[in-house]
Amino acid sequence: MALRVGLLHYTAPPVVGGVELVIGQHARLLADAGHRVRIIAGRGGLRDPRLEVVRIPLADTRHPAIRATRASLDAGRVPATFEALVAEIVAALRPVVADLDVLVAHNVCGLHLNLPLTAALRELIADPGGPGFVAWQHDLAWTSIRHVGELHPGHPWDLLRTVWPRTTYVAVSEARRAEQAGITGLPTDAIHVVPNGIDLERLLGIHPATGRILRGLGLPGPGPVLLVPVRITPRKNLALAVGVVAELRRSGDDARLIVTGPPDPHASGMSAGLDRLRAAAADAGVAAAVHLLSVDRGRRTPSRVVSDLYRVADALLLPSHDEGFGLPVLEAAACRLPVFCADIPALRELAGDDATYFDPAAHPSEVADVIRERLATEPVARLATRVRREYGWPAIYATRIEPLLEQVSAGSGRFTSRVARPPAE
Repeated sequence: MALRVGLLHYTAPPVVGGVELVIGQHARLLADAGHRVRIIAGRGGLRDPRLEVVRIPLADTRHPAIRATRASLDAGRVPATFEALVAEIVAALRPVVADLDVLVAHNVCGLHLNLPLTAALRELIADPGGPGFVAWQHDLAWTSIRHVGELHPGHPWDLLRTVWPRTTYVAVSEARRAEQAGITGLPTDAIHVVPNGIDLERLLGIHPATGRILRGLGLPGPGPVLLVPVRITPRKNLALAVGVVAELRRSGDDARLIVTGPPDPHASGMSAGLDRLRAAAADAGVAAAVHLLSVDRGRRTPSRVVSDLYRVADALLLPSHDEGFGLPVLEAAACRLPVFCADIPALRELAGDDATYFDPAAHPSEVADVIRERLATEPVARLATRVRREYGWPAIYATRIEPLLEQVSAGSGRFTSRVARPPAE
Protein backbone atom coordinates (compact mmCIF):
# COMPACT_ATOMS: atom_id res chain seq x y z
CA MET A 1 0.00 0.00 0.00
CA ALA A 2 1.16 3.51 -0.78
CA LEU A 3 2.14 5.92 1.96
CA ARG A 4 1.60 9.66 1.79
CA VAL A 5 4.94 11.17 2.76
CA GLY A 6 5.82 14.81 3.29
CA LEU A 7 9.44 15.98 3.07
CA LEU A 8 10.01 19.32 4.78
CA HIS A 9 13.04 21.58 4.59
CA TYR A 10 13.85 25.26 4.25
CA THR A 11 14.48 24.83 0.53
CA ALA A 12 14.22 22.06 -2.05
CA PRO A 13 16.02 21.19 -5.27
CA PRO A 14 17.01 22.77 -7.60
CA VAL A 15 18.34 24.96 -4.78
CA VAL A 16 21.91 23.73 -4.37
CA GLY A 17 22.86 22.09 -1.08
CA GLY A 18 23.75 18.76 0.45
CA VAL A 19 20.43 18.34 2.27
CA GLU A 20 18.52 19.42 -0.84
CA LEU A 21 20.36 16.77 -2.84
CA VAL A 22 19.36 14.11 -0.30
CA ILE A 23 15.73 15.27 -0.30
CA GLY A 24 15.66 14.98 -4.07
CA GLN A 25 16.98 11.42 -3.89
CA HIS A 26 14.51 10.47 -1.16
CA ALA A 27 11.61 11.95 -3.13
CA ARG A 28 12.48 10.05 -6.31
CA LEU A 29 13.08 6.77 -4.48
CA LEU A 30 9.74 7.06 -2.69
CA ALA A 31 7.94 7.90 -5.92
CA ASP A 32 9.66 5.01 -7.71
CA ALA A 33 8.30 2.72 -5.01
CA GLY A 34 4.75 3.97 -5.58
CA HIS A 35 4.38 6.30 -2.61
CA ARG A 36 2.77 9.72 -2.82
CA VAL A 37 5.33 12.42 -2.08
CA ARG A 38 4.77 16.03 -1.09
CA ILE A 39 7.76 18.36 -0.85
CA ILE A 40 7.16 21.24 1.54
CA ALA A 41 9.67 24.10 1.39
CA GLY A 42 10.04 27.83 1.33
CA ARG A 43 11.76 27.85 -2.04
CA GLY A 44 12.53 25.43 -4.87
CA GLY A 45 10.77 22.27 -5.96
CA LEU A 46 11.62 19.33 -8.20
CA ARG A 47 10.11 19.22 -11.67
CA ASP A 48 8.74 15.72 -11.53
CA PRO A 49 5.06 15.10 -12.31
CA ARG A 50 4.97 12.39 -9.65
CA LEU A 51 5.84 14.88 -6.90
CA GLU A 52 3.63 17.52 -5.34
CA VAL A 53 5.38 20.72 -4.26
CA VAL A 54 3.93 23.09 -1.66
CA ARG A 55 5.80 26.33 -1.00
CA ILE A 56 5.39 28.07 2.34
CA PRO A 57 7.37 31.31 2.08
CA LEU A 58 8.01 31.58 5.84
CA ALA A 59 9.83 28.24 5.76
CA ASP A 60 12.62 29.88 3.77
CA THR A 61 15.58 31.08 5.85
CA ARG A 62 15.95 34.00 3.43
CA HIS A 63 12.45 35.35 4.06
CA PRO A 64 12.88 38.94 5.38
CA ALA A 65 10.83 38.28 8.52
CA ILE A 66 12.79 35.10 9.28
CA ARG A 67 16.15 36.82 8.70
CA ALA A 68 15.20 39.65 11.04
CA THR A 69 13.99 37.19 13.66
CA ARG A 70 17.19 35.18 13.47
CA ALA A 71 19.32 38.30 13.90
CA SER A 72 17.51 39.05 17.17
CA LEU A 73 17.64 35.45 18.35
CA ASP A 74 21.36 35.10 17.59
CA ALA A 75 21.91 38.09 19.86
CA GLY A 76 19.89 36.41 22.61
CA ARG A 77 16.67 38.40 22.21
CA VAL A 78 13.29 36.82 21.41
CA PRO A 79 11.51 39.42 19.26
CA ALA A 80 7.94 40.45 20.06
CA THR A 81 6.86 39.12 16.66
CA PHE A 82 8.13 35.57 17.31
CA GLU A 83 4.88 33.97 18.48
CA ALA A 84 2.90 35.65 15.72
CA LEU A 85 5.29 34.17 13.15
CA VAL A 86 4.93 30.76 14.75
CA ALA A 87 1.15 31.00 14.59
CA GLU A 88 1.26 32.06 10.94
CA ILE A 89 3.48 29.10 10.02
CA VAL A 90 1.27 26.69 11.97
CA ALA A 91 -1.78 27.97 10.09
CA ALA A 92 0.00 27.48 6.76
CA LEU A 93 1.40 24.04 7.59
CA ARG A 94 -1.60 22.42 9.30
CA PRO A 95 -3.71 21.83 6.17
CA VAL A 96 -0.63 20.82 4.18
CA VAL A 97 0.29 17.97 6.54
CA ALA A 98 -3.21 16.98 7.63
CA ASP A 99 -3.59 14.08 5.19
CA LEU A 100 -0.03 12.73 5.42
CA ASP A 101 0.90 9.37 6.89
CA VAL A 102 4.46 10.50 7.64
CA LEU A 103 6.07 13.93 7.83
CA VAL A 104 9.87 14.03 7.62
CA ALA A 105 11.60 17.26 8.63
CA HIS A 106 15.19 17.54 7.46
CA ASN A 107 17.44 19.57 9.80
CA VAL A 108 14.60 21.81 11.01
CA CYS A 109 14.68 20.18 14.47
CA GLY A 110 18.45 20.40 14.83
CA LEU A 111 19.42 23.81 13.47
CA HIS A 112 18.50 27.34 14.50
CA LEU A 113 18.26 28.75 10.97
CA ASN A 114 14.47 29.21 11.24
CA LEU A 115 13.36 28.80 14.82
CA PRO A 116 9.79 30.00 14.14
CA LEU A 117 9.44 27.02 11.79
CA THR A 118 10.96 24.72 14.42
CA ALA A 119 8.53 25.99 17.06
CA ALA A 120 5.61 25.62 14.65
CA LEU A 121 6.53 21.98 14.02
CA ARG A 122 6.75 21.34 17.74
CA GLU A 123 3.22 22.67 18.09
CA LEU A 124 1.88 20.71 15.13
CA ILE A 125 3.11 17.30 16.26
CA ALA A 126 0.91 17.67 19.36
CA ASP A 127 -2.20 17.61 17.14
CA PRO A 128 -4.23 14.44 17.79
CA GLY A 129 -4.35 12.20 14.76
CA GLY A 130 -1.43 13.94 13.10
CA PRO A 131 1.05 12.16 10.85
CA GLY A 132 3.92 10.15 12.18
CA PHE A 133 6.82 12.56 12.58
CA VAL A 134 10.50 12.03 11.79
CA ALA A 135 13.23 14.48 12.79
CA TRP A 136 15.97 13.74 10.24
CA GLN A 137 19.18 15.25 11.58
CA HIS A 138 22.03 16.03 9.23
CA ASP A 139 23.50 18.80 11.41
CA LEU A 140 23.13 19.89 15.02
CA ALA A 141 23.58 23.48 16.11
CA TRP A 142 24.26 22.68 19.77
CA THR A 143 27.30 20.54 18.93
CA SER A 144 28.79 22.79 16.23
CA ILE A 145 31.60 25.21 17.00
CA ARG A 146 30.36 27.32 14.08
CA HIS A 147 27.33 28.35 16.10
CA VAL A 148 28.95 29.17 19.42
CA GLY A 149 27.47 32.44 20.64
CA GLU A 150 24.31 32.10 18.55
CA LEU A 151 22.53 29.74 20.95
CA HIS A 152 21.17 30.69 24.36
CA PRO A 153 19.40 28.98 27.28
CA GLY A 154 15.64 28.74 27.22
CA HIS A 155 12.93 28.84 24.59
CA PRO A 156 13.12 28.61 21.60
CA TRP A 157 16.77 27.49 21.49
CA ASP A 158 16.10 24.56 23.83
CA LEU A 159 13.76 23.06 21.22
CA LEU A 160 16.93 21.90 19.47
CA ARG A 161 18.21 19.89 22.42
CA THR A 162 15.12 18.43 24.05
CA VAL A 163 13.24 15.25 23.19
CA TRP A 164 10.00 15.88 21.34
CA PRO A 165 6.96 13.66 21.92
CA ARG A 166 5.72 11.32 19.17
CA THR A 167 8.96 11.86 17.26
CA THR A 168 11.27 9.36 15.62
CA TYR A 169 14.84 10.59 15.43
CA VAL A 170 17.15 9.80 12.53
CA ALA A 171 20.84 10.70 12.29
CA VAL A 172 22.89 10.43 9.11
CA SER A 173 25.92 8.90 10.84
CA GLU A 174 27.01 7.21 14.02
CA ALA A 175 28.84 10.42 14.93
CA ARG A 176 25.65 12.48 14.63
CA ARG A 177 23.72 9.84 16.58
CA ALA A 178 26.19 10.12 19.47
CA GLU A 179 25.89 13.92 19.39
CA GLN A 180 22.08 13.77 19.35
CA ALA A 181 22.09 11.40 22.30
CA GLY A 182 24.51 13.63 24.14
CA ILE A 183 22.45 16.81 23.89
CA THR A 184 19.01 15.23 24.41
CA GLY A 185 19.70 12.35 26.77
CA LEU A 186 18.09 9.88 24.37
CA PRO A 187 19.60 6.38 24.40
CA THR A 188 21.66 5.91 21.27
CA ASP A 189 19.63 2.86 20.29
CA ALA A 190 16.52 5.07 20.20
CA ILE A 191 18.02 7.04 17.32
CA HIS A 192 18.02 5.46 13.87
CA VAL A 193 21.04 5.82 11.61
CA VAL A 194 20.25 6.22 7.92
CA PRO A 195 23.33 7.32 5.97
CA ASN A 196 23.31 9.48 2.89
CA GLY A 197 24.12 7.63 -0.29
CA ILE A 198 25.48 8.08 -3.76
CA ASP A 199 23.87 7.73 -7.16
CA LEU A 200 26.44 5.48 -8.78
CA GLU A 201 25.06 5.86 -12.28
CA ARG A 202 25.15 9.65 -12.13
CA LEU A 203 28.53 9.77 -10.42
CA LEU A 204 30.14 7.46 -12.95
CA GLY A 205 28.43 9.08 -15.93
CA ILE A 206 26.71 5.83 -16.89
CA HIS A 207 24.78 5.97 -20.17
CA PRO A 208 21.03 5.28 -19.81
CA ALA A 209 21.37 2.18 -22.00
CA THR A 210 24.03 0.80 -19.66
CA GLY A 211 21.90 1.67 -16.68
CA ARG A 212 19.01 -0.33 -18.05
CA ILE A 213 21.28 -3.32 -18.64
CA LEU A 214 22.74 -3.11 -15.16
CA ARG A 215 19.36 -2.85 -13.48
CA GLY A 216 18.16 -5.82 -15.52
CA LEU A 217 21.10 -7.82 -14.16
CA GLY A 218 20.62 -6.60 -10.60
CA LEU A 219 23.91 -4.71 -10.69
CA PRO A 220 25.87 -3.22 -9.12
CA GLY A 221 25.54 -5.53 -6.15
CA PRO A 222 27.86 -6.55 -3.34
CA GLY A 223 30.35 -7.80 -5.93
CA PRO A 224 32.84 -8.63 -7.09
CA VAL A 225 31.98 -8.01 -10.74
CA LEU A 226 34.58 -9.51 -13.07
CA LEU A 227 34.69 -8.00 -16.55
CA VAL A 228 35.84 -10.02 -19.56
CA PRO A 229 35.57 -7.65 -22.56
CA VAL A 230 36.34 -10.23 -25.27
CA ARG A 231 34.65 -12.26 -27.97
CA ILE A 232 33.61 -15.81 -27.18
CA THR A 233 36.24 -18.02 -28.73
CA PRO A 234 38.20 -21.05 -27.44
CA ARG A 235 41.51 -19.22 -27.03
CA LYS A 236 39.91 -16.79 -24.57
CA ASN A 237 39.64 -19.69 -22.09
CA LEU A 238 36.25 -18.54 -20.77
CA ALA A 239 35.55 -21.87 -19.09
CA LEU A 240 38.21 -20.91 -16.55
CA ALA A 241 36.45 -17.59 -15.92
CA VAL A 242 33.19 -19.44 -15.28
CA GLY A 243 34.97 -21.75 -12.87
CA VAL A 244 36.50 -18.80 -11.02
CA VAL A 245 33.10 -17.23 -10.50
CA ALA A 246 31.76 -20.54 -9.24
CA GLU A 247 34.59 -20.80 -6.70
CA LEU A 248 34.10 -17.21 -5.52
CA ARG A 249 30.37 -17.76 -5.04
CA ARG A 250 31.00 -21.05 -3.27
CA SER A 251 32.87 -19.12 -0.59
CA GLY A 252 30.00 -16.67 -0.13
CA ASP A 253 30.94 -13.86 -2.53
CA ASP A 254 28.18 -12.53 -4.79
CA ALA A 255 30.52 -12.72 -7.77
CA ARG A 256 29.32 -11.96 -11.30
CA LEU A 257 30.97 -12.49 -14.67
CA ILE A 258 30.26 -10.16 -17.58
CA VAL A 259 31.47 -11.22 -21.03
CA THR A 260 30.77 -8.38 -23.45
CA GLY A 261 31.58 -9.87 -26.86
CA PRO A 262 29.66 -12.12 -29.24
CA PRO A 263 30.87 -15.49 -30.50
CA ASP A 264 33.78 -15.17 -32.91
CA PRO A 265 32.23 -15.41 -36.40
CA HIS A 266 35.49 -16.75 -37.82
CA ALA A 267 35.90 -19.67 -35.43
CA SER A 268 34.56 -23.08 -36.37
CA GLY A 269 32.14 -24.90 -34.11
CA MET A 270 31.19 -21.77 -32.19
CA SER A 271 27.61 -22.88 -31.62
CA ALA A 272 28.85 -26.02 -29.89
CA GLY A 273 31.44 -23.99 -27.99
CA LEU A 274 28.79 -21.58 -26.73
CA ASP A 275 26.60 -24.48 -25.68
CA ARG A 276 29.52 -25.97 -23.73
CA LEU A 277 30.15 -22.66 -21.99
CA ARG A 278 26.52 -22.35 -20.94
CA ALA A 279 26.49 -25.97 -19.82
CA ALA A 280 29.60 -25.38 -17.71
CA ALA A 281 27.89 -22.42 -16.00
CA ALA A 282 24.75 -24.46 -15.39
CA ASP A 283 26.67 -27.46 -14.06
CA ALA A 284 28.55 -25.17 -11.66
CA GLY A 285 25.27 -23.61 -10.50
CA VAL A 286 26.24 -20.12 -11.65
CA ALA A 287 24.18 -19.70 -14.83
CA ALA A 288 22.41 -16.68 -13.32
CA ALA A 289 25.75 -15.09 -12.42
CA VAL A 290 27.35 -15.47 -15.87
CA HIS A 291 26.20 -12.72 -18.23
CA LEU A 292 27.05 -13.11 -21.91
CA LEU A 293 25.83 -9.67 -22.93
CA SER A 294 25.95 -9.86 -26.70
CA VAL A 295 24.50 -13.37 -26.76
CA ASP A 296 21.79 -12.68 -24.17
CA ARG A 297 20.73 -9.42 -25.85
CA GLY A 298 20.99 -10.76 -29.38
CA ARG A 299 23.18 -7.92 -30.62
CA ARG A 300 26.64 -6.47 -30.27
CA THR A 301 27.39 -4.68 -27.01
CA PRO A 302 27.91 -0.97 -27.87
CA SER A 303 31.35 0.45 -27.13
CA ARG A 304 29.79 3.05 -24.82
CA VAL A 305 28.32 0.28 -22.71
CA VAL A 306 31.67 -1.52 -22.57
CA SER A 307 33.35 1.72 -21.45
CA ASP A 308 30.77 2.11 -18.70
CA LEU A 309 31.34 -1.46 -17.53
CA TYR A 310 35.01 -0.71 -16.95
CA ARG A 311 33.88 1.87 -14.37
CA VAL A 312 31.31 -0.42 -12.76
CA ALA A 313 33.36 -3.62 -12.54
CA ASP A 314 35.67 -4.58 -9.70
CA ALA A 315 38.32 -6.23 -11.82
CA LEU A 316 39.38 -7.16 -15.32
CA LEU A 317 39.76 -10.90 -15.86
CA LEU A 318 41.67 -12.15 -18.92
CA PRO A 319 42.24 -15.93 -18.73
CA SER A 320 43.34 -16.26 -22.39
CA HIS A 321 45.57 -19.05 -23.62
CA ASP A 322 46.88 -16.74 -26.33
CA GLU A 323 46.82 -13.03 -27.16
CA GLY A 324 48.55 -11.02 -29.84
CA PHE A 325 48.25 -7.76 -27.89
CA GLY A 326 45.67 -7.45 -25.09
CA LEU A 327 43.98 -4.05 -25.45
CA PRO A 328 41.66 -4.63 -22.43
CA VAL A 329 44.72 -4.39 -20.15
CA LEU A 330 45.32 -0.82 -21.28
CA GLU A 331 41.63 0.10 -21.07
CA ALA A 332 41.37 -1.32 -17.56
CA ALA A 333 44.49 0.55 -16.47
CA ALA A 334 43.09 3.80 -17.83
CA CYS A 335 40.00 3.20 -15.67
CA ARG A 336 42.12 2.25 -12.63
CA LEU A 337 40.67 -1.25 -12.64
CA PRO A 338 42.73 -4.08 -11.08
CA VAL A 339 43.96 -6.48 -13.74
CA PHE A 340 43.98 -10.27 -13.28
CA CYS A 341 45.35 -11.99 -16.36
CA ALA A 342 46.96 -15.12 -17.68
CA ASP A 343 50.73 -15.17 -17.50
CA ILE A 344 51.37 -15.12 -21.25
CA PRO A 345 53.98 -13.04 -23.11
CA ALA A 346 51.73 -10.43 -24.74
CA LEU A 347 49.91 -9.57 -21.50
CA ARG A 348 53.06 -9.47 -19.38
CA GLU A 349 54.66 -7.20 -21.99
CA LEU A 350 51.82 -4.70 -21.52
CA ALA A 351 51.24 -4.86 -17.78
CA GLY A 352 54.73 -5.65 -16.50
CA ASP A 353 54.74 -5.90 -12.72
CA ASP A 354 51.43 -4.04 -12.38
CA ALA A 355 48.99 -6.91 -12.98
CA THR A 356 48.22 -10.04 -11.02
CA TYR A 357 49.10 -13.11 -13.08
CA PHE A 358 48.01 -16.75 -13.03
CA ASP A 359 48.66 -19.83 -15.11
CA PRO A 360 45.89 -20.15 -17.74
CA ALA A 361 45.89 -23.89 -16.97
CA ALA A 362 45.42 -23.31 -13.23
CA HIS A 363 42.50 -24.75 -11.29
CA PRO A 364 39.69 -22.18 -10.86
CA SER A 365 40.07 -22.31 -7.07
CA GLU A 366 43.67 -21.11 -7.34
CA VAL A 367 42.67 -18.11 -9.46
CA ALA A 368 39.72 -17.36 -7.20
CA ASP A 369 42.03 -17.31 -4.18
CA VAL A 370 44.36 -14.86 -5.93
CA ILE A 371 41.48 -12.53 -6.82
CA ARG A 372 39.88 -12.74 -3.39
CA GLU A 373 43.15 -12.01 -1.59
CA ARG A 374 44.07 -9.00 -3.68
CA LEU A 375 40.62 -7.42 -3.57
CA ALA A 376 40.49 -7.98 0.19
CA THR A 377 43.88 -6.38 0.83
CA GLU A 378 43.74 -3.49 -1.62
CA PRO A 379 42.21 -0.53 0.26
CA VAL A 380 40.60 1.13 -2.77
CA ALA A 381 38.98 -2.10 -3.95
CA ARG A 382 37.85 -2.97 -0.42
CA LEU A 383 36.30 0.46 0.15
CA ALA A 384 34.63 0.41 -3.26
CA THR A 385 32.96 -2.89 -2.43
CA ARG A 386 31.70 -1.57 0.89
CA VAL A 387 30.42 1.66 -0.67
CA ARG A 388 28.50 -0.23 -3.32
CA ARG A 389 27.03 -2.61 -0.76
CA GLU A 390 26.12 -0.06 1.90
CA TYR A 391 25.88 3.39 0.32
CA GLY A 392 24.13 2.99 -3.01
CA TRP A 393 20.75 4.72 -2.81
CA PRO A 394 18.68 1.67 -3.83
CA ALA A 395 20.23 -0.39 -1.04
CA ILE A 396 19.75 2.36 1.56
CA TYR A 397 16.14 2.82 0.53
CA ALA A 398 15.27 -0.88 0.57
CA THR A 399 17.00 -1.73 3.84
CA ARG A 400 16.55 1.43 5.88
CA ILE A 401 14.27 4.16 4.56
CA GLU A 402 11.15 2.26 3.53
CA PRO A 403 11.06 -0.03 6.61
CA LEU A 404 11.51 3.01 8.85
CA LEU A 405 8.71 5.04 7.25
CA GLU A 406 6.33 2.10 7.31
CA GLN A 407 7.11 1.58 10.99
CA VAL A 408 6.54 5.27 11.76
CA SER A 409 3.28 5.32 9.83
CA ALA A 410 1.98 2.22 11.55
CA GLY A 411 2.87 3.69 14.92
CA SER A 412 0.98 6.87 14.18
CA GLY A 413 -2.21 5.02 13.30
CA ARG A 414 -2.48 7.14 10.17
CA PHE A 415 -1.83 4.57 7.44
CA THR A 416 -5.21 4.92 5.73
CA SER A 417 -4.24 5.04 2.06
CA ARG A 418 -6.05 2.56 -0.13
CA VAL A 419 -3.98 3.10 -3.26
CA ALA A 420 -2.05 0.00 -4.23
CA ARG A 421 1.50 0.43 -5.48
CA PRO A 422 2.02 -0.09 -9.18
CA PRO A 423 3.54 -3.45 -10.08
CA ALA A 424 7.31 -3.52 -10.41
CA GLU A 425 8.51 -3.27 -13.97
